[in-house]
Amino acid sequence: MIIETFQPKETYQCGFEIGQNARAGEVYALVGDLGVGKTVFTQGVAAGLGITEPVNSPTFTILQVYDEGRLPFYHFDVYRIGDPEEMDEIGYEDCFYGEGVSFVEWADLIRDIMPEETRWVTIEKDLEKGFDYRKITITDPSDK
Repeated sequence: MIIETFQPKETYQCGFEIGQNARAGEVYALVGDLGVGKTVFTQGVAAGLGITEPVNSPTFTILQVYDEGRLPFYHFDVYRIGDPEEMDEIGYEDCFYGEGVSFVEWADLIRDIMPEETRWVTIEKDLEKGFDYRKITITDPSDK
């Protein structure tokens, strides 16, 4: 599925709709360059799950857990992971295979440990289409 957005609020809304429909045990991989809107998208997902507290990229903590929504929300930012084995130290499997929804920014850096059922979300810019234009490509595991 490909979705085009032209404003950050549309990127947020795309995430919001995913959050509203998310089910326990789902894992989403977020891929895209710095500043492309991964965190805006994730904030929309959190809102769709009913989370009202501020959601920011957990770059220095790697994992932020939000429990106030209809499902636990596990927000990873693995940009600073040097080796996928570091994920073991934070108990990623409990999140990926638990009762919540996991979103992993920079997931391409830990591709080898991502579950086979991961939904891949790629966000890209195209300045020729406008500064705020985003192309969001969502690949469902059933698409393979």
